[in-house]
Amino acid sequence: MYKHKLTTLKNGLRVVTVPMSQVESMTIMVGVGAGSRYENRKNNGITHFLEHIVFKGTKKYPTSLDITTASDEIGAIIGASTSKEFTRYFIKSIPKHQEIAFDILHELVFESKLNAKEIEREKGVINGEIDMYKDTPSEDIHNLFDLLMYGLTPLGRYILGEKKIIKLMKRRDFLDYQNRFYFPKNMVVLGVGKIEEKKFLGLVKHYFSREDNRNKEGFKSIKVVQNSPRVKLERKKTSQAHLCLGAPGYSYSHPDRFVMDVLATILGLGMSSRLFIELREKKGLGYYINTFSVNFIDNGYLVTHSGVHANRIEEAIRVILNEYRKITREKVSRRELKKAKEFLKGRLILGLETSDSVANEYLLQSLLEEKIRDPQEILKLIEKVTAEDIQRVAEDIFRPERLNLAVIGPYKDEEKFKKLLKF
Repeated sequence: MYKHKLTTLKNGLRVVTVPMSQVESMTIMVGVGAGSRYENRKNNGITHFLEHIVFKGTKKYPTSLDITTASDEIGAIIGASTSKEFTRYFIKSIPKHQEIAFDILHELVFESKLNAKEIEREKGVINGEIDMYKDTPSEDIHNLFDLLMYGLTPLGRYILGEKKIIKLMKRRDFLDYQNRFYFPKNMVVLGVGKIEEKKFLGLVKHYFSREDNRNKEGFKSIKVVQNSPRVKLERKKTSQAHLCLGAPGYSYSHPDRFVMDVLATILGLGMSSRLFIELREKKGLGYYINTFSVNFIDNGYLVTHSGVHANRIEEAIRVILNEYRKITREKVSRRELKKAKEFLKGRLILGLETSDSVANEYLLQSLLEEKIRDPQEILKLIEKVTAEDIQRVAEDIFRPERLNLAVIGPYKDEEKFKKLLKF
């Protein structure tokens, strides 16, 4: 299994190296502690927009074609993504091209031209992406659930932003935002795969050693205060209804985070999970169902996500609630608990077979958790979970007054759904 090494440079930049002797690739990943939760109402969507626009040209690579050509010439995979709490940029290549890979990544992160014409042109692309997700209710339901959970706070707002806000963004907005967050103490560079640590650190110092003594800006911590069940309904003419039904849970650093993961697995991860068997196999209420936990720095939630026949949604909600209630009242069996833990451990290991997937795991921990754990430590924490832990956490999470239900489908009566939210 893997072991990491953390090095902090003089300028405050953290560098995480994870050698993988069994692979022939290497991934360089840059994480920035800036996600959509650091935005305000007037610039909602700028984090994601900036992630797009840096690929439109830099000082050394003036156009998007120059960037992609440089990447293609070394057979690399290049990309980026934005979450609510961070932005990541990465390039995956074979080790002999790592200097070029570093050069490209450095240009993207620090030397983007932020061309005004490209910004105006890209607004159409961003709007198209917003439309794509709005036209995909199985995806858009997550945004509706976050809005229900967190309201018009940064965690409740859409990562992609709103069209009317995107329309008003100017080059100065991007320069100001980049200047606020893109500095060493708010970043981490990861080298994962077939790397030689001394050489990798030398390249990091060469490309990322700019001096900047600023400290990371804080964010407004969000605590979910809820005393009654809530429903949010988006009326849409669909044959299949999409729903998210869940409750507040725990943050990344909470001691019961892994208990919540095992609880979610028992309920709705895998084709032998309780909800898959009850809702799909026994009752044929819909095609997909899964339960999972979401963790942020300061809070989190556990939620079941499903697509069901529109005329049987009430039955589906009752099935989910019944399983929530049952797991608070009856201890899970030794066999079911073992199955869930082995499922989680197996998926963790299977998900760490490539340099980019390992980089993603360590990036999350580097930016969002109080400490970095190697996979073997996470496996031990999963294994420690007991049946008593599962029941205790289920009782804490699944309380009727803390239930939240988001629905996209051909309905207009929220009160009808609210009446269902009881044990």
